[in-house]
Amino acid sequence: MQDIRAAGGWIGFDRFMQAALYAPGLGYYANESPKFGAMPGSGSDFVTAPELSPVFGRVLAAQVREALDATGTHDVWEFGAGSGALAAQLLGSLGERVRRYTIVDLSGSLRARQQARLAPFGDRVAWADQLPEALEGVVVGNEVLDAMPVQLLHRRAGTWHERGVVWAGDGFAWEDRATALRPPVEIGGPHDYLTEIHPQGEGFMRMLAQRLARGAAFLIDYGFGEDEYYHPQRHMGTLVCHRAHQVDSAPLADVGLKDITAHVNFTAMALAAQEAGLQVLGYTTQAHFLINCGLLSQLELLAQAQRAQAAKLMMEHEMGELFKVLAVAPGAPWGPMGFAQGDRTHRL
Repeated sequence: MQDIRAAGGWIGFDRFMQAALYAPGLGYYANESPKFGAMPGSGSDFVTAPELSPVFGRVLAAQVREALDATGTHDVWEFGAGSGALAAQLLGSLGERVRRYTIVDLSGSLRARQQARLAPFGDRVAWADQLPEALEGVVVGNEVLDAMPVQLLHRRAGTWHERGVVWAGDGFAWEDRATALRPPVEIGGPHDYLTEIHPQGEGFMRMLAQRLARGAAFLIDYGFGEDEYYHPQRHMGTLVCHRAHQVDSAPLADVGLKDITAHVNFTAMALAAQEAGLQVLGYTTQAHFLINCGLLSQLELLAQAQRAQAAKLMMEHEMGELFKVLAVAPGAPWGPMGFAQGDRTHRL
């Protein structure tokens, strides 16, 4: 509310989302709620792939190992490590192949949980408040881009507006203001249309290009390529909230008590990386990526109940199709195993 007053009574949704998720002591990722977990009974709000099954990290480790070898590097950097589950799985699988595992996370409360969970790995794990001017190694980000604030654009009666937030006396409310901002592609049809653009996510990709001197980055998230993202029928956008494993579309309610997220425009991320000097090594579905990295052989080693849970990682109606993997790297391109079959780079 203070930010709104200081800004003259209106702020863009990206600024509101930033505060709702990350404001110290008040934002969703700054408080002590459990957040991550497989079942609502744990007090969690949503499940990510590493919590769904430890097989996720073990399979991803095969790709990380290949990337370390291909780039002659020894360090792993994870952005937004959540509960620390993925870090534990990667460290357990990669062993001494990883010299240093560095976590970059904005949340102090999550950092404390990560430190407790990863204590067995000793001083091989470190936390960074800021990145060095140049880093080397393999970068991993699972469900990081979707948590970056987005701007909302609303075409109403043929005119584009930026959707922002005001204080209405008893709560937050929407207010649209005419804008010169546009989606990156023309939206067909005359109908009203609400969508998102991703300047902060694109800025993250440019930052990677500036800092990643040697290595590769693998970013896993839910989203689409540009043509599908801005399909004329997707007229309500992708912005949603998660709380107690339920989904709603009311980000202005219960602020700080639930996650706010938008799907990723992977075309925008790939273009931002390319324009800043990185090569796109591959883009595919999570199902194809994990199968290429050995998921099926891992499933054979599991008991039936564990196998059924891990299979959700590749099932089309679970995480397999909606989640995508984008890989980028500096220098000459090479072919990571995760994109050997089913690469969709041509569809970005």
